[in-house]
Amino acid sequence: MQSLAPSFKALGDPTRLRLFALLGQSKELCVCHLVDTLKLPQSTISRHLSVLRHAGLVETRREGKWVYYHLCGNLSTQLFHVLQKQESPQLQQDLRLLQTFMAS
Repeated sequence: MQSLAPSFKALGDPTRLRLFALLGQSKELCVCHLVDTLKLPQSTISRHLSVLRHAGLVETRREGKWVYYHLCGNLSTQLFHVLQKQESPQLQQDLRLLQTFMAS
């Protein structure tokens, strides 16, 4: 049980929950796409992603100056599947915006 606490604590913030859900819908995402989608400053997005990374829920890959994030591990996959079953209008809106930015 104690090993799950950091993951649930990290997902306890609405912004981090939205980021986690978006990352689960994609193979990997650049911070720039997440900034455009959530309409939050890059520093805020990066801080929240850092919390998710330290909780062991996401990993990064650097390509030049860009950092790409993706879910990692079995726990992340299981938590994402639970989250995916929730019908969230906010998540649906976030996904539509993300698809718009990814297409352009």
